[in-house]
Amino acid sequence: MKKWGKRVLIAVVVFLALIGLGHLFSGPAPFGKALGVIEVEGAFWVSDDWVKQIDTFRKSPNIVGVVLRINSPGGTVAAAQEIYDALKRLALVKPVVASMGTIAASGGLYIAMAANQVVADAGTLTGSIGVRMEHFNLEELLKFAKIQYETIKAGRLKDLGSVSRPLTAEERALLEAMMAEIHQQFKKTVAESRKIDPKVVDQFADGRIFTGAKAKELGLVDEIGDMGKAIEIAAQKAGIQGEPNLVYSKESGPWFWKTIFGSAKTVLSGPLACYMYP
Repeated sequence: MKKWGKRVLIAVVVFLALIGLGHLFSGPAPFGKALGVIEVEGAFWVSDDWVKQIDTFRKSPNIVGVVLRINSPGGTVAAAQEIYDALKRLALVKPVVASMGTIAASGGLYIAMAANQVVADAGTLTGSIGVRMEHFNLEELLKFAKIQYETIKAGRLKDLGSVSRPLTAEERALLEAMMAEIHQQFKKTVAESRKIDPKVVDQFADGRIFTGAKAKELGLVDEIGDMGKAIEIAAQKAGIQGEPNLVYSKESGPWFWKTIFGSAKTVLSGPLACYMYP
């Protein structure tokens, strides 16, 4: 074979290899029928990345089922609710099995409620059905640093939650009423998703935590088992014979960086409603 022929052959081989690698890192196409794996690690402050991942798997003809792996203490209320809604849309067309790892508490539990089936380890830390909001009062620190902090506002409650002063009695009452409303939303989601009498949910939805084994007794978990068990169940529901191919979703950055960045944002953004443990 002439040199130019060898060069053409090498170029074709390299081109095909690059196409294969492109498919490998851009989506599930080369695997045929497969299970998608979505990993929710650490605290979540916004939902965008996870919603995109969920929607990608929902639209992919190659993904026939999804395992939602949760190792999270929760996050902001809005993020939890948006992830939950995206998972519910997914669960309407493809089986979704939640796998609770070390911790799936508060918002971590909330998003698990969207799955068709929930699997947890016996020692998984879960529960914490409640809502919280933290207010940072930096008034004394600002005085110490000799920083003049002024707010110009129109509306008596427009600077509610300002870090430059403590909450007034009126503001505290307003926020407590809002927390009670959001707590009720959490309890309603649990009752409807797990088909548990709301009065029964009220008995344990006071923020307490419990093990995966206890969660099964309460009806929040269907099976005791690890990630492998969740994959097995998802494969069966999806009609996959034998060992399933797994396609892991891509994240925009490491979970610990998102957690640190999100924690810093809570100080600067004012009070945020969170389904978060502790």
